This record gives sequence, structure tokens and C-alpha cells, in this order.
Amino acid sequence: MSTPNEIKALFKLIDDPDEEIFNTISDRLLNYGTPIIPDLEHLWENTLEEATLERIEKMIYKLRFQDLKDAFAEWKMKPDPSLLEGALLLNKYQHPEQAEDTLRNQLEKIRRNIWLELNNYLTPLEQANVLRNILYNYYQIKGVEVNYEKPEEFLLSAPLITKKGNAFANTLLYAELCQQLEIEAHFINIPKQCIVAFYASDWDPNEIYPNPQEYIQFYIEGTTGHAFSQKDLDNYFLRSNIEPKNIYYKRLSNIRIIKKMITEFAKCFQSPILQYKQTDLLLLADLLDS
Repeated sequence: MSTPNEIKALFKLIDDPDEEIFNTISDRLLNYGTPIIPDLEHLWENTLEEATLERIEKMIYKLRFQDLKDAFAEWKMKPDPSLLEGALLLNKYQHPEQAEDTLRNQLEKIRRNIWLELNNYLTPLEQANVLRNILYNYYQIKGVEVNYEKPEEFLLSAPLITKKGNAFANTLLYAELCQQLEIEAHFINIPKQCIVAFYASDWDPNEIYPNPQEYIQFYIEGTTGHAFSQKDLDNYFLRSNIEPKNIYYKRLSNIRIIKKMITEFAKCFQSPILQYKQTDLLLLADLLDS
């Protein structure tokens, strides 16, 4: 955008030592919205004072966050919020300038390679084997332990671009591919785990079953794509002192999946200097509840 005289005048006051004056200047600049970001970036490139650089960075962050907050609010209100769109919005928080098309194109390549190997005669377990072979063998996507000091590994861009994601990122990718390929497999809410459940063909997501696990054929651990049984899950509950509940076997809506992703991602920003990011991310998570 072209920089009007008022903006130029405000820019000259950004380094004012009086915090109250700066807050007034900042509020005026923030009212211009995201179109002012290129001008702020240009100012940043031509500024040497560390304190002023930090002020500019915070203004850019605030503008981008407000834009992202608005986008999440709009996404949530859609009749059928897309899991991919929600994942891309979260990715945008960490990588505001990363081209979405790069991620979409890579996802489409993977989806197409899996689709070429599928047919109507495959059993659910055979479908899961195709997914595992393409994702973890052909594309060599690796699963890493959850590390809250590595926020990058929580995002969809991790398995798509770096080929290395944690349980949250890899399961998110797996669940999105199942949705695109119309495979009856869904992200479920097992405590402290990221799991996709493959459901029986007669399962109805709108029904409330007294024993919903009876309609699940097997489970997939998203980090590696390996399948495991109900007995394995029961043993996990026993070892972890967790009482099994029917709600654990209910598929998560796309909004709930993204909320879960945001909440876990927020744990990466617990240090005092980054606490504002955690606060903002939890605000996004709450927004999806309201």
C-alpha cells in the first residue's frame, strides 16, 4: 500500500520513549489493518534500534493474529468446516508467509498416489496398509516424540515439507487423507494419544451406541501408521489407570480436532518471554468453543 502522510508521521514517533505515547501511536497504526504490514516490514529493515525493532515486530504480530482470529471465527461458522483449512490456518500462525499452495500441492500428490493404490475390493486393513506404505515408506515420513520445545513438529507442514512430524501432526495428516479418500476412519479422543479409528461399514456417526467400540475394527497410531487392536487399547487404559468411556470412541469433529491441535501447540510457548503466544493460542482454542 502507498504510505499516506499520517502513517509516515506515526512511523517517526514509534521510537518515542514514553510508553503511553507509543501505545497511542500503535493503536492508530493497528487500525490500518494488515495492509500496513509491508510498510512496517520496510521500516523494520531500515531500523537499527533494538527496542524499536521489537515494537515493530509486536505490531506486525498483533495485526497478523487479529487477521487469523477473524479467519478462525469465519471457518468455524461454515456449515462443514474443512479439516485441511483449519490445519492451514494453524500453520499460518507459525508461518504467516508460507504459501498455502505448497502444502496443498504436496498433499494432493500424496492423496493421488494413495488413491491409485486403492480399489473397492480392499478390506479396511488393506486400505490402512496402503496408507502406511505410501506415507511412511514411499514418502519416508518419520514420526518423532512429542517435544514441546519444537513447535514446528506440531504443524501440518512438518510431515508435508520436512517429512518429520510428531504424533499430532502425522495423525492430522492421516485423518485428512482419510477424509479426502472417503475412508471410514476418524480421529478419536483417546486421552494422551493421537489415534485414528477404522469403523465398520454399518456404523452410523449420528447414532449413540451403548458399546461404540464394537463398531471399530482396529486403530491406527498416527506417528508410524501401525495398526493395533481393541485389546491393545484396553491394555493401555489399564497401564495408564484410565477408566474407559464411550466418549473416547466417538469421532472428533473437525473443529474439535483443530482445537486439540491448538491446545497442544500452545504448550510450546510456556517460557515467560513467549507466554503471550500461549495466551493468544488458547484464546483461539476458546473461540472454537464459543
